[in-house]
Amino acid sequence: MVVKKKTAKVEAVALDKEKLCELIVSLSVDGEKHGVRQVAQTLQSCLELAEPMQQIQLVKKAGSQLEALSEEQSDGPLLESCLHTLALVFTSLQAKNPLRRAVASALGSVPSWLQEQTVNCLSSCLSDCLSNPPSDKYAHVVDSIANFLDGFPLGERCINKLLPEVLQFLHKGLSELLHQNSGLAGRHIAQAQLMQSCLAMVKTSMLVVQKSQETISAVLQTAQDHCKLEKAMGNLVCCFIDILTDEEFIQSVQSTAGMALVLLIRSVMGCGDEVASVVCSLLHSSMQDLESAPQWLKQRCEGLCVSSRLPGVSLYLCHGALAMLSWKGALPGPQWEQLLLLVPNILLDLDVSIKESSTAMVVARVLTLWSGAALDCLQGGAQCCSPRLQQSLSGRSMLQQRLLEHIYSHWEHPLDGVRHQTRSLFRNILLLHQQTNLSISDPSKDPYITEMTQSLLQLEWHMRGKYGSLGCLVELYGARYLLNIQPQLPSCLLDLMDDQSLAPYASDLLERLFVSHKAQLESEAGAAGKLGNWIDCWHLTWVTPLLQVLCHARLDQTTYILDYFMPKLLRCSPPSLAHMVHALQNTPPCSTGPSGSRGALGALMTCLRAARAQGVVPSSEEGLWGGLVPLSVIQQALVHKHDQLRMDALGLVCESHRSTEVLTVQEMDLIRHFLLPNLNSQSPGVRQQTVSLLKKLLCRVKDSTQLLQKRVSQERDQEQRERDQCTLQLYREFLDWLCVSLLEVLVPGASFSKCLMSLHLLCLLGQLFTFGTGHEVFALGEVVTSAHAQNVLYCVASNFLEVKQLASALLQQLPPSAVGLQVPERMRAVLQAALDLSTSTKPFDSVTAAHLLNLLLHQPDLNQALLHCAQEQGLDFQPPSLPFQTTELLVLELNTLSVAQFLLRCLQSEVLRAESSLLQAAASHPLYGRTHCITAVLQHLNTESLSQTEKWRPLVSELIAVCYRMSDVVSPVVQSSSPEGLIPMDSESETSAGLQRILQEIQPRDTNDFFTSARELDKPHEDDHTHCKTPHTPSLNKGGEGYRVTAQMVLVCCWRSMKEVAMLLGQLCQSLPLHYISEKANMHPGLITEEQVEGVGLYFRQQLLQSRHRGAFELAYVGFVRLTDMLSRSRSQALQQLPTRWLTEVLEEIKSSDPLSKLCATRRSAGIPFYIQALLSSEPKSSSCSLLKMTMREMIALAMPSAERSTDSSSVPQVHALNILRALYRDTRLGENIIPFVSDGMQAAVLGFTSPVWAVRNSSTLLFSTLITRIFGVKKGKDEHSKKNRMTGREFFTRFPALYPFLLHQLEEAAATVESDSGQVKLHPSLFLLLLVLSRLYPSPMDGSSSPLGLAPFMPFIIRCGHSAVYRTREMAARALVPFVLITQVPSTVQSLLLELPSEPLPEIQQNHIHGTLLQVLFLLRSYQTDSHRPLPAGSGIGEALCQRMWLASCQNRCMVTRGAFVDVLVCLCGSKVSLLEDSEVAEIRQKSLCVLMASDLVLSSTSAPSGPGGTQCLLSLARVALSAGVEIPDLWGRPHSTSQLLQCLLQCPQYEVRQLGVEGVLKRLLEQKVEKRRPQWLDETTVCNLTSLAVHETHPQCLAKVLQVLCVLCSSGELPWRDGAKILSKEEVLLHLLTLVQNSVYSVELHCAALTLVSQLVVQLVNCDLKVASAVSCLAQWGKLVCSCCSEEQPVEVKLMAAKVLVHCSDSLLTSPHLPLGLSTTVSLWRSLFTLLQDEDQEVRDSASDFISNVPAALLSKGVTDVSVCPPVALESGLVLLCRLFELWGQVPAGILALTEWLLGEEEINDEAVADEACSLDEGEFLFEKGDLNLWAEPAQWVKLLHRNLGSLVLTFNRTQRPRPSESELVRQILTLSSQAHAKTLRYQQALDSLPALPQFSCTLEHARLTLQHQRATLAMDVLERLR
Repeated sequence: MVVKKKTAKVEAVALDKEKLCELIVSLSVDGEKHGVRQVAQTLQSCLELAEPMQQIQLVKKAGSQLEALSEEQSDGPLLESCLHTLALVFTSLQAKNPLRRAVASALGSVPSWLQEQTVNCLSSCLSDCLSNPPSDKYAHVVDSIANFLDGFPLGERCINKLLPEVLQFLHKGLSELLHQNSGLAGRHIAQAQLMQSCLAMVKTSMLVVQKSQETISAVLQTAQDHCKLEKAMGNLVCCFIDILTDEEFIQSVQSTAGMALVLLIRSVMGCGDEVASVVCSLLHSSMQDLESAPQWLKQRCEGLCVSSRLPGVSLYLCHGALAMLSWKGALPGPQWEQLLLLVPNILLDLDVSIKESSTAMVVARVLTLWSGAALDCLQGGAQCCSPRLQQSLSGRSMLQQRLLEHIYSHWEHPLDGVRHQTRSLFRNILLLHQQTNLSISDPSKDPYITEMTQSLLQLEWHMRGKYGSLGCLVELYGARYLLNIQPQLPSCLLDLMDDQSLAPYASDLLERLFVSHKAQLESEAGAAGKLGNWIDCWHLTWVTPLLQVLCHARLDQTTYILDYFMPKLLRCSPPSLAHMVHALQNTPPCSTGPSGSRGALGALMTCLRAARAQGVVPSSEEGLWGGLVPLSVIQQALVHKHDQLRMDALGLVCESHRSTEVLTVQEMDLIRHFLLPNLNSQSPGVRQQTVSLLKKLLCRVKDSTQLLQKRVSQERDQEQRERDQCTLQLYREFLDWLCVSLLEVLVPGASFSKCLMSLHLLCLLGQLFTFGTGHEVFALGEVVTSAHAQNVLYCVASNFLEVKQLASALLQQLPPSAVGLQVPERMRAVLQAALDLSTSTKPFDSVTAAHLLNLLLHQPDLNQALLHCAQEQGLDFQPPSLPFQTTELLVLELNTLSVAQFLLRCLQSEVLRAESSLLQAAASHPLYGRTHCITAVLQHLNTESLSQTEKWRPLVSELIAVCYRMSDVVSPVVQSSSPEGLIPMDSESETSAGLQRILQEIQPRDTNDFFTSARELDKPHEDDHTHCKTPHTPSLNKGGEGYRVTAQMVLVCCWRSMKEVAMLLGQLCQSLPLHYISEKANMHPGLITEEQVEGVGLYFRQQLLQSRHRGAFELAYVGFVRLTDMLSRSRSQALQQLPTRWLTEVLEEIKSSDPLSKLCATRRSAGIPFYIQALLSSEPKSSSCSLLKMTMREMIALAMPSAERSTDSSSVPQVHALNILRALYRDTRLGENIIPFVSDGMQAAVLGFTSPVWAVRNSSTLLFSTLITRIFGVKKGKDEHSKKNRMTGREFFTRFPALYPFLLHQLEEAAATVESDSGQVKLHPSLFLLLLVLSRLYPSPMDGSSSPLGLAPFMPFIIRCGHSAVYRTREMAARALVPFVLITQVPSTVQSLLLELPSEPLPEIQQNHIHGTLLQVLFLLRSYQTDSHRPLPAGSGIGEALCQRMWLASCQNRCMVTRGAFVDVLVCLCGSKVSLLEDSEVAEIRQKSLCVLMASDLVLSSTSAPSGPGGTQCLLSLARVALSAGVEIPDLWGRPHSTSQLLQCLLQCPQYEVRQLGVEGVLKRLLEQKVEKRRPQWLDETTVCNLTSLAVHETHPQCLAKVLQVLCVLCSSGELPWRDGAKILSKEEVLLHLLTLVQNSVYSVELHCAALTLVSQLVVQLVNCDLKVASAVSCLAQWGKLVCSCCSEEQPVEVKLMAAKVLVHCSDSLLTSPHLPLGLSTTVSLWRSLFTLLQDEDQEVRDSASDFISNVPAALLSKGVTDVSVCPPVALESGLVLLCRLFELWGQVPAGILALTEWLLGEEEINDEAVADEACSLDEGEFLFEKGDLNLWAEPAQWVKLLHRNLGSLVLTFNRTQRPRPSESELVRQILTLSSQAHAKTLRYQQALDSLPALPQFSCTLEHARLTLQHQRATLAMDVLERLR
């Protein structure tokens, strides 16, 4: 993107009148030489003008006149006046004014003889500026000083001349700013301005010192003048030190002050060794080495050399030293080397102690700066550096190790900047190593680099730092180096491209690799003279893996390859496209990869799309995409089943490298082919992509149109002009078609997604081409009919907000004549509908009302319609009249005013009614609708340019007043202790006093005295209070109007009213101009006063601190945030200070713990955290965040447990503090500013668990959970323990160093309580939390042999926690131990743990100890297996230790739990193909394990279950051994013959868990082997017999489901012998048994699906065998009914998916068979079910059902349809066409017509009217939040049209071939019956439609849509039957 450079604003000279006259007079002196008089006249003219551009010209002219002066014209006052004028103008102008530059240029061009005089004039003016300017002019003077030094040599001479005065002025300015800063607390704008001023002054002082270097040196060496300069410089030093040591200053100012201080020291002391010595002493904070500094400097610097100084001071001084001292070439002396090595050590020490992320960012940046400086030192060659320095900077030095540790700790930092700096530092470290080891050129021979590369490659790929580091290695050593070490790197990186968080990193590394590899191959081939061969090698390395991934990976895995990788690859090597296309076309285009992948067709589209977008593929004019692909292939892809494939094909058509590329006829046809089937996409991502791509296409149309029009007007070649005109005509037809097609789908009942997509595209058309009706090129308005516009208007009534918004926006673009809102009757009807909806009890109706009102605001005659409505309602309302001459803006303002006034009058009367009866208000006129409409109409008003301010002011006051009244009415409910079940009663007999008594009774009970004293209900009113909690009250009949009010209705009325009040007040405060008096006593007129704003703030405070209902305080929070946002930006000083005051007050109230406080202490402190969040989030992020720091310090102090807070009542402040902390840690707007307080928050949460008070423990739990998310990020995978959700121990303790000693101490305390020797269970309250945190850490392979973070002290305590008597604690301890054992220490740790286990059974054995130790061994081994990818080192002793303790797995060990755990360890070591131990050790352990298995209960005992706890787990562990030995790897166990025996033991075990595990093992192995046509050898007949017996007798549903799934796999590979023991079962018996099972297994979805799938396979086999089994026919009909029942809407998704797969599987053998094996009725039912599934709500079900096309014989498909997977809409259409062809094929056309007509007519609705009446009678309050049927996909109207169209063609065929003969009386009778039914329905639905109120599309949307559809069905059915007659 090109950013337009800002041009400086030119302003005229602005001097006060007196000064201006004085100058003009001084320039009017006569009698001077001719040349000087000319200059004076030019300047005089310049001063008299007011036009700045003319002034610039005159100044330039004066400059050239001055330049031409000769020395003879030198004397005289006039020349002095000329120079004085120019100098005065120069100092008076603003900094960036171009006129100032012109003056500088004029002054700079004076001849040399005049320069001294010019300098004197400038010095005089500058001296005047410096002498006592007012404080508001300081910034201007500072700018002037900077301008004197900005490329202006004479200015520099002035500054040098006035150096002490300039420095004194800067000191004075800085001192005043430092003084002011202390009094600006809470005034963020003033603070920000002060910081900017301060920064400008410090920068200017640096500039002055830099430019005056020689002057300073000269003056300091003279005896007499140096005192004044020393004093000025000394004062500046004090200011810089004050800034450095003051926490209130922002980092940029402190950092600049650090640089300024070092610069000043350098200026005073020169560039020798002494400077480095002084800076070193300042960094050390010691006075010793300051001796070499001058006395005055030494005294000033004493303030920095204190032990208590802030850590940031050292950081900024380091930055100053690196930025302000020169490091290039040889260093001046040893002190410089010492300084160079001291800086990184100080920074790395700081790195561990800092908490703020912003400071971490500075540290990272300064370290990178240091590495750059170190590289600069080495640039002069090795001889320039001492051996000590070279050694310190080389690879294996201590310093390099520490720097690498910093990198590994920070490369996953949440801040992008820190990660980027870390990467730069890593690169520089590698360069330092290279520079200090120039003798080693080959990286593979450098042990330091090879070790680092290996350890980097071993890291987990989810660590983002890994990619950048490998990228640096590629940059320095080339891709070949990495590819030689890991040849699979390209495939590995491509596999990572499915993760959006990693895709950018992986693609960046891939790009570095393939670009580097290409360059290497090219240069090598060039050197060898073989120029053509290298590209094949490159394609093999990079393109072949890419094509494999594109063809075979899941679609969601390949999305980011297209976004991030493909463009880079094609940019690198454009000719590779031809290679890709050739490779993919060698695969048949219709072939697909695995299920859910793109296949070759998808990969082809992806490659072509990326290439076309990059401009690699030639334009489509030269044949289709360069003749690469036939049109039919692209057509297939455009309607393919897979979303992404369709998007790629659409991208190929739409995207182009040139925006003016002309659309071809083929492209327009392809869009026509694509559009309608793809409008109804349920995926938001697909909708977004479609709109985005079609926008690109439409932009191409627009841009190429302009090009074509230009060519037509200029082209002389007649043929070319005609071609261009023809193209424009094609464009016109295409856009008309597009517009009409989109408008026609917006019928009532259209799905949400179709409406959304259509409206999006229509709005795009409106933006790009407009719906004009005049002489535009594309007059789209001409095709928009009134019916189209009405349908768009009715979209405003949609349940979906996005559809409403788009429809409203589109209506304002459509031609007004089509919309028709200007017609008075129409306007009144719409206005009345809006007003009615604004009082609806359904909340979403008020949103519709607001949109309708916003549409009407643009109509000039709206006032008349409002007046008419007011008269009808009897309202006292007089709208403001429109003046004769009006503008569009004025109409909008006056209409908004009228509507707001009208709604306000209505609202006032309704509030009055609600004050007397809240129940009636809730039932008939809930207040929130009107309020929402007022807020909505005000939102669209530009409040900064209102003309009717006198009318607006009283309206604003009334609105605020009515908001307060509304709140008073409803707040008792939302502030009640239990608002959810509350219904205040009132009736005629009880006056309003009764209501007041009840409201008094339900006042909040959960104030702080809730904990100490319970209040009892008053006895006399017991009856009333029982009523209060009942869900319904009796009807209240007032004036014949009946209400039935539920508690829900009352509550919704109240909290929604509170919400709308909050939104309206927030809107008023945020958008209306403020009426206030500024600091300079200037009046700023506005619509809302400071007092009103403060009143609104106090209102919000009350609501947030006292509301109990979450909806109420959450929405009050939204309004309050808008208010605080306005306060922080306000120009009013009084308002700026409000947030600080309010915050202080509420914190005091929280701390006071007053029993009478109304703060809510339950419900997670209700709105209190929200209140504090809003106040803190308004603080600017760039400020010092003083409010946040103060709040966090106070809250953490309160949250920490103390002895005084041990009772319920005294712990209230602690509970509040914990709840507030939780909210603040969760608030993303506080960003990284909250991170410094995470350690303290974690300590408060962990210690809170030790509290005796339940409320504290509960709040601590919530806080702990939030902190875990804050530290480790949101859950990034399903596996809770995945490394994506974890952090390395090093990174964790580097970021939160305070947690290291805390967690260690807490763990030590907790571990002391867990010893289970006594047999008693002692559970330390914090132990679980500690282990949970520690288990989230993991070791990094980069940690080397010894960890510097000292994780070792944790290990003994964690191991001891494994001895706990609590099972969960032992498990957590085992998980937590893993991160603390380095990968290299795993073998020794495992061995030492195993040696702790007893080698023989002893009487005093502690089984808990044994179990804990075994779990730790198991978790360590699993971690090693995952991370190391290599076996345990030889001689580790682990195998031997295990063999010696094999008794633990045998019957000698009576404890089942430890026996199972020991067997799990054995499985871990020898259960997989790749073992961790040596072959001989594994063989021995496997032998012993088999002995244990064969002697176990699993093999020997077939009846009794093992007794005692852990028995089943033990059997499962043994079963895993049996599976490994018998099924998974029998050859490696040396027992291939025992498979059958072991499987029999598993399948006949009494424990269902063991049977299930066995069956799952068999299923997994079968699926892995992908069985084709025969049974695998390892599955013998005995096992199959066992499985079929289990299918008959198994009782456990999950186990039975798995058995049936195994049989499904076996059945698909051929005939299956069914046996029940010795008995052979016939197919009929099996079918009947399974059908019964299907009917009886509805309770288990998995079993139901497995059984029906198996039955379906058997049915297909039965039919295919062509056995004429008469008895099977009844089974087949029963099966058909079962399949149909599984397709109904209410079935679970899994069942519908299974039914879809069944129907797809049997489509060729049953549905399309010419023999009708199931009979016509069942076959037609199955087709109907298939069509139902194709219109299902769930996309997966639809996609699955659409696969039936692939199984249909090609001869039956129509010409355009291929057997490729198509999207559901196309499958539905093709399916209906196919069914009609089948009716012809079967000779069943009449029966087919009747069946389809019945479908068209719809199922007969039983008691249709009764259902409708019942629905109407139900109080709509019952369904307050019921939006009706959310029609997300299915479109009955489209289905009906499709049926009608296909029926029409079938009727034509029937009429043409088989007219009904008189003998076919049955057919005639059926036709007559259907005709009468259709006629009756048509009449009935027409009457129902006529009885609906006016504009039913708004008032009863769903009912209107339902009746319209039914009427359409009946009408179309009559039409078909008429044609049949």
